[in-house]
Amino acid sequence: MAHFPVNHPARPLYRVLSGLIGLYILVFGVFGVFQTWGEGLFGRDSDWALGLRTNLAFSLVSVVFGAVLLVGASRRDNLGHYMNLTAGAVFLVTGILMMSVLQTSANFLNFSMSTVIVSLLFGLVLLATGLYDKVGTPEHAEEERQRRYHPIGERSR
Repeated sequence: MAHFPVNHPARPLYRVLSGLIGLYILVFGVFGVFQTWGEGLFGRDSDWALGLRTNLAFSLVSVVFGAVLLVGASRRDNLGHYMNLTAGAVFLVTGILMMSVLQTSANFLNFSMSTVIVSLLFGLVLLATGLYDKVGTPEHAEEERQRRYHPIGERSR
């Protein structure tokens, strides 16, 4: 069974990375809402915000998702850990699904290939930050370190 590192020394850096991604997504969403306001919710026009193609639905989802990621990055408990793991998986799955429907009418979020690449990149970074930002007591961290560095056979002797 895999064990997540607890109280990783680079945890502040990972929280900053997830916070920057959340901030970008929030700002992208706000610009996208202003850009696409008055158009159809799932419009397929060529509206771009911060280098990514968008529509009103995608912009509204981005505002909510960016705010949620910022809240997760600002928390000092394991909520951010679980939020980053979940957000990373959501971004990866969304990027792959939207890439499979790019040139079809099923592209309801109006993705372009650049949007897919950014979604996959954000998904990988958020998944990595989620893997290393788990918080625990110093005793829990030491127990995980012992489990990681000493195989089971050595501990039983």
